[in-house]
Amino acid sequence: MIEELSIRDLGVIGQARLPLGPGFTAVTGETGAGKTMVVSALALLLGERADAGAIRAGSPQASVEGTWLVPADGPVAERAREAGGDLDEADGGRAELILARTISAEGRSRGVVGGRSTPVGVLAQLGEQLVVVHGQSDQLRLKSAGAQRDALDGAAGGEHRAVLDAYRAAYGEWRELDAELVALTAERDARAREAEQLRADLAEYAELAPVVGEDAELAARAERLGNLEDLRSAAALAQEAISAQSAEDRIDAVALVEEARRALARMVDHDPGLVPARDGLDQVAYQLAEVSAELSHYLGGLDVDAARELEAVQERRAALAAFARKHGGDVDDVIERLEAAGLRLVELDGDDDRIARLADRLQEATDRVYELASRVSEGRRAAAVRLADLVSAELAQLAMPDARLVVEVTDAEPGPTGRDRVAFLLQPHPGAEPRPVQRGASGGELSRVMLALEVVLAANGDVPTFVFDEVDAGVGGAAAIEIGRRLARLAETAQVIVVTHLAQVAAFAGNHLVVVKDSDGQVTASSVRRVEGDERAAEMARLLSGLADSDSGLEHARELLDLARS
Repeated sequence: MIEELSIRDLGVIGQARLPLGPGFTAVTGETGAGKTMVVSALALLLGERADAGAIRAGSPQASVEGTWLVPADGPVAERAREAGGDLDEADGGRAELILARTISAEGRSRGVVGGRSTPVGVLAQLGEQLVVVHGQSDQLRLKSAGAQRDALDGAAGGEHRAVLDAYRAAYGEWRELDAELVALTAERDARAREAEQLRADLAEYAELAPVVGEDAELAARAERLGNLEDLRSAAALAQEAISAQSAEDRIDAVALVEEARRALARMVDHDPGLVPARDGLDQVAYQLAEVSAELSHYLGGLDVDAARELEAVQERRAALAAFARKHGGDVDDVIERLEAAGLRLVELDGDDDRIARLADRLQEATDRVYELASRVSEGRRAAAVRLADLVSAELAQLAMPDARLVVEVTDAEPGPTGRDRVAFLLQPHPGAEPRPVQRGASGGELSRVMLALEVVLAANGDVPTFVFDEVDAGVGGAAAIEIGRRLARLAETAQVIVVTHLAQVAAFAGNHLVVVKDSDGQVTASSVRRVEGDERAAEMARLLSGLADSDSGLEHARELLDLARS
C-alpha cells in the first residue's frame, strides 16, 4: 500500500504531497491542473522511461518519492534488501519502504530504493509487484490476445496456474529435444565424414607413436651427433690435462695437486695454520679424480657409428615435422588433440544410438506436452464460462444491461503458453453476433469492460494497489455511479487510486484529493490538498456543474455523497 507520494517540479506541479493510505482515493481537479502528473509520478517510481521534457520549466530536476507499507518478509522487501535498501519496521509484520526517482534537465535519471542508489530496472521489478496502472494505453493492452489470455489464466485459479507452469517447463524441454534431434539428424553425413577422418588420423598417430617432448629430445641428439668428433677431441684433451695416465713424462693437474698436498702435509705439524690449505687440496684432488672418471665414462659412451644414428634421428625428426604440419601446430599440441579425439570419435560413432534415444525422449516429451496442454485447455474453458458470467453480471450494473462478455477458447498449435487461442468478445445485446472487444466496443464501453474484469479478477490477484487514470472517460450518469460503486468494492480488498473528472465516481472515495492550480502570471504551479466536509461538497459541485458555490450544485453534491455513503 502507498502511504504517501511526494512530487517536486514535475510538469505543472511545483511541490505536492499526496496522503493516500488504504481504501479508495479519488484525485480530481480542473483541466490542466496536473492530475495526470500524479499517474506520471507513479510511473517514474515504477521504473518507466524518464522524459526530461516533463521537468517543470526553469527547474534543474524533478523528483518523486513514495512511501510504501509492504510485508516485512514478502518478496518486495526481500528484493529491496538484495538491492541494498533499508526498510523501517512497522506494525503488523509490515515494513516501510521508500522509493525515489530523480530526472535532470540533461536527461540523467537516478533511482533510490530504501535510501540506496539503484538501477532503474530494480524499480521496475518492484513496481510489477506493487502497482497495476490502468489508462488509455492499458485499454489498448486489453485488446491484445496475450493480455486476454493472461486475464483468463488469472481468473482460473492457483491450481490451473500450477498446471500452466508445468506445461511451460515441459514445452521448453520438448523444444530443446526437438531442436537437438533435428540438428543431429541434419548433421549426420557431416558427422560421419568427421568420424572417418578422425579414424584415419588416429591410425596414423598409432603408427607413428609420437611421444610428448620427443621432438626436443631428438633435436638435442642430432646436435650432439653432428658434432661428435669435436666432442670426442675436447673430452680427451680435458682428461689428459687433468690426469695424463698414458704419458709418464707429462705433468697433469692431478700430479701438481698431489705434489702440493704432500708438501703441505710434511709441514702441518710445524704450523697448524696450513691445515685448511691441505684439506682444501684434498678436496680438489678428490674432485679432479671424479671429473676424470666422468670424462672417461663420456668417452667410452660416444657412439662408434655416429653417422648411421644421425641419419636415423634426422629421418624421425622429418616424419614428426610432416605429421605436425599436416595437423597444424607443434608435435606436442597435435598429440594432445589426437588423444582427446578418441572421445569425440566415440561420440560420433554413437550417433545412431543417440538419435534413437533422443527420438524416444522426444516422444515422451511430446506426450507430456499434449497431456498438460489438454489440462490447461480444460482449465481455461471452465474459467472462461465463469469469467464471462461474472463480468457480464458486472456489465449489467455498469449501464450495459444487455451486453455480455463471451470468452472464446479455440484450439491452436502448441506454443509457450498452451495450444489455445483466447479471445474476449462483446455481445452488445441478445441475438447479436459477438465481436472482438477491440472492434465491438467504444472507448467508454472498453473502460467498463476493463473495470468489470478488474473487479472480478481482484479476488485472485496479489497486486495490492490499482491506479486508474480517467478510466471513466466517455461515461456519465447512472453508469458513472456504478463505476464508483465497483471501484469502492475493489477497494475493499486492495488500495485503489483513481484520477477522475466525474463527481459520481469521486463520491464513493474514502479519501478525496484535489489538485489545485495557481498562477502568478509566469509559471503555473499546482499543489494537492485533501478535502472533507464543505470543501469536498464544493469540489463535487464544481465537478457536477462547474460552479463550486451554486446552491443547487451543492445540494446535488451532498445528495450524491449521501448516496455513496449509504
